[in-house]
Amino acid sequence: MKKVSFICLLVCLAAGLYAQEAGGDSAPKAAIGIGPEWNMNSRDNFAMGGVFGFDFNLGTSFAVGLTTAYSNNFSGIQVIEPAALFRWYFLTKDHTGLFVQADLGAYLILEDGDFTPMFLGGLRGGLRLPLGVMFYVEPFGRIGYPFAFGVGALAGVRF
Repeated sequence: MKKVSFICLLVCLAAGLYAQEAGGDSAPKAAIGIGPEWNMNSRDNFAMGGVFGFDFNLGTSFAVGLTTAYSNNFSGIQVIEPAALFRWYFLTKDHTGLFVQADLGAYLILEDGDFTPMFLGGLRGGLRLPLGVMFYVEPFGRIGYPFAFGVGALAGVRF
C-alpha cells in the first residue's frame, strides 16, 4: 500500500511540473475527475459504484493515465478495478470532445470473504465537455471483460 501511495503522489507532483510553460501556453496538461457509475459488476443484477480518474495529455489528441472504480451490488459482491488508460480524442486537438479509451488492469472481486483477482480489459467511449478552461463533465459508456458494461459520468478539474 505504501508503494502505491508513493507512486500516486509522485505522479501528482510530476504533473505539476507541466502546469506552466514558458511562452504563455495555458492549455491544461492533466485532468482529475470523480463520479458515479452504473454497471454489471454482479452475478444476477446491476451494481452501483464510483469512478476516479487521472489523465495526462500527450501530443495534440492522446492521453494516458490511471482510473479506479469501486462497485457494490448491495448483496455481497464488491469489485475494485484499478487500470491504466490510453485515450484518443478525435475531431478536436484540445483534449476535449469525443474520445475512445482502452483500459487495461486488474479486476478484484471481494465476495463473502473470498478474494478473486482477474484481468480487466475494456473499451470506453465518451464526450469530455469543458466548462470554461478549468472544469469539465464527462459522460461515458464502457464495455469489456469481465464486467460486460458500465455507464457513468465524471466531473473534474483540468490543470
